[in-house]
Amino acid sequence: MFLPASHSTLTHGLRYSPQLKVKKKFLSLPNQKDYQYANELAYKLAVSELAKIDDIGQLCLKSGAQLKLVGSQEVIVLEFLNKSHQIRFPDIDVSSTDSDESVPLRDKLLILHYLRRATGSSLTNKIITFRELPEGANYFPNFSQRVIKPLVDSFSRKPQRLLDAAFKLGGYETDYGDAAVTINAFSRLAITLVLWQGDDEFASRGSVLFSSTISDYLSTEDITVLCETITWRLVKTLREIDKPPSWVGRK
Repeated sequence: MFLPASHSTLTHGLRYSPQLKVKKKFLSLPNQKDYQYANELAYKLAVSELAKIDDIGQLCLKSGAQLKLVGSQEVIVLEFLNKSHQIRFPDIDVSSTDSDESVPLRDKLLILHYLRRATGSSLTNKIITFRELPEGANYFPNFSQRVIKPLVDSFSRKPQRLLDAAFKLGGYETDYGDAAVTINAFSRLAITLVLWQGDDEFASRGSVLFSSTISDYLSTEDITVLCETITWRLVKTLREIDKPPSWVGRK
């Protein structure tokens, strides 16, 4: 059984398991309100932990973020999925610097967990798979269902479309499989998505690769949530690319 590495996994460990069978009775999963409550609780815990940090400059140095002074407030600025975000101290308010749109709660959690866990280690050329992460082998079926399956289902017929969608998120092409992209989720955390197109003999398949230092920045469950977030944003971007112009069909 996968055990969360920290409170960051508080909201995610129960997610997406279809049913739990106990003494021949099936227990249904918590509803969306339960997830929302758990996310909110995890966010409060993350804010509380970050507020205890005295040396914000060191925090920025380890995470690759920038520290700015806006009036009397210290503000951390960092890139997340090709968008600039800021965290204002001392209230630890996370917002976008590019727009007035609110930042999704799961994004806020990932940003705060990244900042809190960052060790300052550099990206390496040693590449690992999800199974090589702490508890990754046990948790891989869940990861595969949440990340790899939707990736393959959406892009395997035309793997090159993965490149089109990834470019919108600041991704770039890499040399793996039939199509592969690397997306710098944070300045010191890169995710590589790989696709192999199937044929009459072999089914399409996908994989996700990481720098060996990724666990210095996020827990295994947070890595899953990050990869899931990236996958579904790629799917959404693909749909937007494929959407016909509004004038099509007009007479």
